[in-house]
Amino acid sequence: MKPAPIKDTITIDDLAKLDIRVGTITAVGEVEGSQKLVELSVDFGDHTRTILAGMKQERDNPGEITGRQALFVVNLAPRKMAGVLSEGMLFDLGYDDEVAPALAVPERPVPNGTRAG
Repeated sequence: MKPAPIKDTITIDDLAKLDIRVGTITAVGEVEGSQKLVELSVDFGDHTRTILAGMKQERDNPGEITGRQALFVVNLAPRKMAGVLSEGMLFDLGYDDEVAPALAVPERPVPNGTRAG
């Protein structure tokens, strides 16, 4: 893999706008009529959210990530996809670089809702 060029420089204030938190994936379900999306139920400690991820074709068994902690952007505007409202975005590494995707995960278990940064 040849690394992609680095994107334009941002300020620390731009970075501070992102709310990235750890959540535990408690369930992975089908999204009816979608060939790419799966529906994740994610526990953030004080609440649970539905987050859609386009990983159906990336993994033989998307359900294998059930019970795993991962990083999520939680302050994106909710977006309806395939008739389901997604309330955030999963950080999944590698897809844009055509590398087998991998979850962005904390190095050890931390409380759900822990912020990155």
